[in-house]
Amino acid sequence: MTFAVIQMVSQDDVQANLVTAYRLLEQAASKGAKLVVLPENFVAIGHVNPAALGQAEALGTGPVLLWLSRSAQALGLWIVAGTIPLPPDDQPHAKPRACCLVISDKGERVARYDKLHLFNADVDDRQGSYREGDHYAAGQDIVVVDTPVGRLGLTVCYDLRFPELYTALREAGAELIAAPSAFTAITGEAHWDILIRARAIETQCYILAAAQGGLHPRGRETWGHSAIIDPWGRILEESSTGEAVIVGQRDTVQQQELRKRMPITQHRRFGFTTLPLPGAS
Repeated sequence: MTFAVIQMVSQDDVQANLVTAYRLLEQAASKGAKLVVLPENFVAIGHVNPAALGQAEALGTGPVLLWLSRSAQALGLWIVAGTIPLPPDDQPHAKPRACCLVISDKGERVARYDKLHLFNADVDDRQGSYREGDHYAAGQDIVVVDTPVGRLGLTVCYDLRFPELYTALREAGAELIAAPSAFTAITGEAHWDILIRARAIETQCYILAAAQGGLHPRGRETWGHSAIIDPWGRILEESSTGEAVIVGQRDTVQQQELRKRMPITQHRRFGFTTLPLPGAS
């Protein structure tokens, strides 16, 4: 059960990013991966008009969805497509969501997750202020999907700071959780490693943390350090910055034994809701 996470340094040129992503997907396939996670904003980061990108895809005139389908088929991969701006399926002219798609090796879309928690925060870096909500609407649903490497929960970046989402995914049967991300250099240095390891420990899931890692348009800098974390919280593989392809394998017996020896889902004393609060969208 081999999987991979890809690290990129995406720019605002969609076609150039797709060329880079395909080259890295080829490397993952050559290493035996069956499922690959691309980072958040792999198509374009810092693009001035994400709504236009999303609307073109929704109307069938954009390059990304067709590229995803063809790439998955050509390489025999399941692709967790980081995020792309995409409006709701039935509202092509609506405000886009930060959408994570799962594409099967047949080129078919098998799942869609719209990022629940939008990054509206001030950071002491060159950009200073991040207002994701100005460009995107928040999602409303948790998503878990069956894949060749196990039952996969979907999250994106800022979601890592909300452990209740990860608990809900575990309760929904997740065995692995994807976390395509674009953490800033400052927040990443402070919190990235702690968060991805904590989410693995709390859920007893593999965390597939695919990140952006480098310099982007308009002075944005991301932390990188993409990693694969096992259910005990160990870092199995990790990169630093720049492009990277890291590969790992799921040990199903070890994971099952851990969950049996320490049955945290049975020990939980606090209830929670698996749905976002009213008005979250």
